[in-house]
Amino acid sequence: MRSNSLFYTLCTLLLTLLFGNAAALGASNGTGGTGKGYYTGGSDGPWEGDSGSNKYLIGVGKADITGPVAEIALTGYADLQQIGTGLRQRLFARAFIIGDTEDPKSRVVYVVLDALVGDTSVRFGVLDALTQLGDEYSVYGNDNLALAAVHGHSGPGGWNNYLTPQIPGFGFVDESYQALVDGTIQAIKRAHQSLTEGSLDVGYTDIKNAAINRSLWAYLNNPAEERARYADSTDKTMTLLKFTRAEDDKIVGILNWFPTHGTSLYRNNTHVAGDNKALAAWMVEQDAKGNSQYADDFIAGFSQPNLGDASPNTEGAWCEDGSNAQCHLEDATCRDGTVLKCQGRGPYAGLPDFGAKSCYEIATRQFNGVKTIMRANDWTNVHGPVKSFHFFHDMAEWEFYLPNGDKAKTCSAALGYSFAAGTTDGAGAFDFIQGDSGKPHNPWWGFVRDLVYTPTPEQKACHAPKPIFLSAGELNWPYAWEPNTVDISMFRIGQIFVILSPSEVTTMSGRRWKDAVSKVAAKTVKDPIVVLGSPVNVYAHYVTTREEYQIQRYEGGATLYGQYELEAYIYLTTSNMHYLQANATDKPPEGTPPPNNVKKSIHLLPPPLYDTAPVGRRFGSEIARPKPAYTRGETVKATFQGANPRNDLRLEGTYTAVERLGADGRWTQVADDSDWFLLFTWRKTGIVLGRSEVDVEWDTSSGRAQPGTYRLKYYGNSKVLTGAITEFVGTSSKFSLR
Repeated sequence: MRSNSLFYTLCTLLLTLLFGNAAALGASNGTGGTGKGYYTGGSDGPWEGDSGSNKYLIGVGKADITGPVAEIALTGYADLQQIGTGLRQRLFARAFIIGDTEDPKSRVVYVVLDALVGDTSVRFGVLDALTQLGDEYSVYGNDNLALAAVHGHSGPGGWNNYLTPQIPGFGFVDESYQALVDGTIQAIKRAHQSLTEGSLDVGYTDIKNAAINRSLWAYLNNPAEERARYADSTDKTMTLLKFTRAEDDKIVGILNWFPTHGTSLYRNNTHVAGDNKALAAWMVEQDAKGNSQYADDFIAGFSQPNLGDASPNTEGAWCEDGSNAQCHLEDATCRDGTVLKCQGRGPYAGLPDFGAKSCYEIATRQFNGVKTIMRANDWTNVHGPVKSFHFFHDMAEWEFYLPNGDKAKTCSAALGYSFAAGTTDGAGAFDFIQGDSGKPHNPWWGFVRDLVYTPTPEQKACHAPKPIFLSAGELNWPYAWEPNTVDISMFRIGQIFVILSPSEVTTMSGRRWKDAVSKVAAKTVKDPIVVLGSPVNVYAHYVTTREEYQIQRYEGGATLYGQYELEAYIYLTTSNMHYLQANATDKPPEGTPPPNNVKKSIHLLPPPLYDTAPVGRRFGSEIARPKPAYTRGETVKATFQGANPRNDLRLEGTYTAVERLGADGRWTQVADDSDWFLLFTWRKTGIVLGRSEVDVEWDTSSGRAQPGTYRLKYYGNSKVLTGAITEFVGTSSKFSLR
């Protein structure tokens, strides 16, 4: 690799162009298998789970993980223009601990983050922090920790372990990373401290209208007889795990899996939020308040399964070019031959709200799914041991055998041309198109690619028919650009088997993977239940079926390790399922861990320097007051003299609040910035002088907005050039709601 500065400048420019617009068994160097086909071991019955205990140690915990809400690039769409300007809804980590009452050290921790993914860097940080908590927490570690996420695309960035996703966010941002790590640890601590004996039950329902397949052309390339087994091109079933405390029979938590992308909020949204699943979790938690069935500290976790091609933009992909035509099925282009005007539409597309109402609608449909399951009261009781395994596996040039005896190989990580085209949820740039398989339609981009790294003939053959645009797995300056090493892991909770995928799994990939696991599990467990978490513990982009890979839609272009990635994942999990048997006591070798790039990562975002207010005006003073009276359904707005919200993230606190005047003359807080209907917006009004203003807006269409007298609050922190930070409070004029 050449070391002149011009070359590295070109590298950075290429990444900025590419990723600033893209949306979002054993072997010679492997771990955990023999490389001779899928594991089918075990014996047929008697099923070891039949006599297992149906009592578990259960604990739940929730904590704030909201990073900086201003001046930082939001992560997911990797759009250079999506810079945070405020907060729509505070973000949380929700932790679920399940332990075996007969072997209390056998536990698993499943954490759902209101974030894009549970990345390698965050997982390393959480594991390191757990070791600092002493012997009491030594039961939690690499083997039994799963960091999953709602996969929202409007959260603060800057915490990724690898260089490629760091570029659009201007490198690593310590405050964003630390908020994630500290909040996750706090959630785990609260779950641990709440551990008590309880029971687990599983329920199901179908949600027909919360997702469509955004890459239907690729899905249709799967065998017709396989597709005929399923009614839809995305999975419609929500699987829900209920946690019930034994001492008072109260429900302390629910954890569910249902596939739909966290892309209801569009890439022009600049207010931090967790998208539809984080919102649905908040809805369920609010609904549980005052219901005697639920514990006071009840939490709801909404995790992702095979979401890879499942879009919440259920009205389909349309050309926003005045043609009123749908995007081409094959390559997502419009009449100009590019993907630039192709955009998926949510239920309320067309409103000037950056997708907010559509997001609320998709969240509501998932909320209603939970309500349906809870009302039906049709449960399968969980019984049996708690087990887990985890190891690291290097996917680069790893050879193994398929079930038919053919040799296959996975490849060093690489991204294809179609990756740069983005998805119908968020289009790419230039003339990149989806479905760019074989020879790229514009050979000029090969010249640009070769300025960074020229793929070898061996790499091209390994990844074919994906044309390589970025050989990310071969690039390690100044540190690794993408992962070659992934986490391979599974949990067992009684008859439930939880696959923890390193990659976003497409619909049919998930079905095949779950079927393979179910067949192995059924040899020793009666009626196994298989769920899939995706992506978990690391972000290794996507995994498609081999048939989908041939089409090279976005998901195929983002399948890092070649066309046999799914088969490799299936082998690596099924061949190690003997570690989940009831009598298993050993674990697989850990393998070589991936690099931890936190301390060597590039930091390009400057800290906030100082704030000032105009002469005669204090921080928090009211610049624009609300109207004296509003009718329910209107939006109340007040503007305050502001300060940079990065001065204090106000974790476990709030930037804004709504207060109501009581009959006794006292003001009571009725909403904070965890409330979807309370919007916080920050904007600079003077860069050199460090001046800013804050808008606080309250949408009174919420059911909790009852007639009365109210006021808005703004909580901020100002900073002087010496670094001293001072807290202040702004209070609006009062107003009535009728």
